[in-house]
Amino acid sequence: MVCGGFAVVADADQLSALVVVAAAVLGVTGYTWFAATRALSGPGRPATVHRVRQQHRLTSRSWIEVREKPGSLWIPVFFDPALITLPTPTAATVHDAGRRTVVVSDGRRLLPSGRARRSEPPGRLIDNPSRPDPEGPVRARVAVRPARRLLLDAQFAVAAPFSGALWVYVAGGGLPAFAGATCVAAAVAVWWAAIRGSDPS
Repeated sequence: MVCGGFAVVADADQLSALVVVAAAVLGVTGYTWFAATRALSGPGRPATVHRVRQQHRLTSRSWIEVREKPGSLWIPVFFDPALITLPTPTAATVHDAGRRTVVVSDGRRLLPSGRARRSEPPGRLIDNPSRPDPEGPVRARVAVRPARRLLLDAQFAVAAPFSGALWVYVAGGGLPAFAGATCVAAAVAVWWAAIRGSDPS
């Protein structure tokens, strides 16, 4: 939407850059959606899982740790309010579908937001409590508010003015080009945080 808004007043160079950015955003979004929601094959395998919240620099993500031999499997997942009240550990079914998909015992499907890994994610890792928090449902309602999500994801937009300045330095265009490039870069930064599975809890 931001790219379309600036396409009306863009010159040829700016328009080509907007088309490339829009195509990249749509392509990555489509691939991520397809990889996260593809059909599950087979019955899956039972496992014990732990929900872990990662804090690393400006990044906040939810991970599902699957404890298995020879070592744990770490799966990044998109935020779901049910993660806040998920007891640790909990029984789940793990399906292999390109990227790993976790289905918790109550039938709720947690969508992967990236590739699974065998090594522990960097940063500070906070485990869910072993018993559900009585305030969990209230915290879940607060976490899913759009303003809270936007506030979390907008942190990455601080670099947008630098992208705007770089665009003006390379391609020219003055203040209008700077404003347009800054807005597009900010929108892409917010999108990038969301598509990687930011956790507003």
